[in-house]
Amino acid sequence: MNMKKLRPEKYLRYLYLPNLFATKRTKEILSVNPTAVPSREEAKEVQVSVFDYSTDLVEEKRLRTVEDSFVYKTSGHNTWVNIDGLRKADVEAVCTHFTIHPLIIEDILSMGQRPKMDEVEGVLYCLLNMLYFNETKKTVETEQVSIVLGKDFVISFQEDASRDVFDPIRNKMKMGKSQIRQRTSDYLLYVMLDLIVDNYFIVMEKLGDQIEALEEEVVRKSNTRSLARINQLRKELIVLKRNIAPVRDLVAGIMRSESELLEDRTTKYFKDVYDHIHQAFDLSENYRDVMMSMQDLYMSNVNLRLNEVMKVMTIVTCLLAPATVIGGIFGMNFDIIPYAHHEWGFYFAIAVMFLVPLIMLYIFKRRGWF
Repeated sequence: MNMKKLRPEKYLRYLYLPNLFATKRTKEILSVNPTAVPSREEAKEVQVSVFDYSTDLVEEKRLRTVEDSFVYKTSGHNTWVNIDGLRKADVEAVCTHFTIHPLIIEDILSMGQRPKMDEVEGVLYCLLNMLYFNETKKTVETEQVSIVLGKDFVISFQEDASRDVFDPIRNKMKMGKSQIRQRTSDYLLYVMLDLIVDNYFIVMEKLGDQIEALEEEVVRKSNTRSLARINQLRKELIVLKRNIAPVRDLVAGIMRSESELLEDRTTKYFKDVYDHIHQAFDLSENYRDVMMSMQDLYMSNVNLRLNEVMKVMTIVTCLLAPATVIGGIFGMNFDIIPYAHHEWGFYFAIAVMFLVPLIMLYIFKRRGWF
């Protein structure tokens, strides 16, 4: 018989109240200081892949070093170079060879940057974050992505080689009649941005499932752990909104751009990405409103339970009041008290003590007080 392994440490941590509210996560989310120069750790492994493509052919290769990608600058075809894992020397070497401005190099190597779009000396640069939902920790994780669009080439820089959302692009590259193969490199930029934005909805859908489950929990039975989950989800929505809102400006900047790298027939496609990111932003605002309403619902439930407790205690106090009064009267130190020395006086007093509360209960019930 298989017994499910219990993990007591999973539950013992809730005995310490501050652990419920994940103050460490708050520090991770809010500790952004643009005046401080963050120290990025050099990647232990760098993976370089290249797609050199045109209408008639496509070449896919895994390269050993970033220097092997230099020959594709003058290949005469459209080229997509994807670098997973950031090392300063590699980034500088690639950017120097492809004539990319040093300011862009600094942005690529930076951490915690706000999503943005820049045009510098003939190249168009986009910086934004991929979003992932960690099923184990129930948190939203980010990965900074830098995309450089130049004449007949696109270079993308990613922090994590183990995951991205670009597999559909790789599959379409191998199809001879795909739009990517038929169009210029600016269309590839559109497809990459579109995939990143579409992945936001996947993350938001999973957050929405968490919010829905929590809402049912709050309605059925609110407790301190429910408040902690509300607090945690509000933090994740901060991460979501922080990464979604600036992407609107990024895509709007591309739509307004008069760069020669963007064809007129491609610019209209960015309007579709703009509509999607605007919808994602509105949805994040809706989630935020739901969380605020849920917090109010939690407080209302707490107050309601408190009122129920106070009502019961008040009724009990009222029912005991007559017995207290009667007992106090018959307990006074006077010689002459009615029925004090009568053989049935004690039973008479007890009967009155029970009869009056029963009458009070009847009156309370008739008035609908409980």
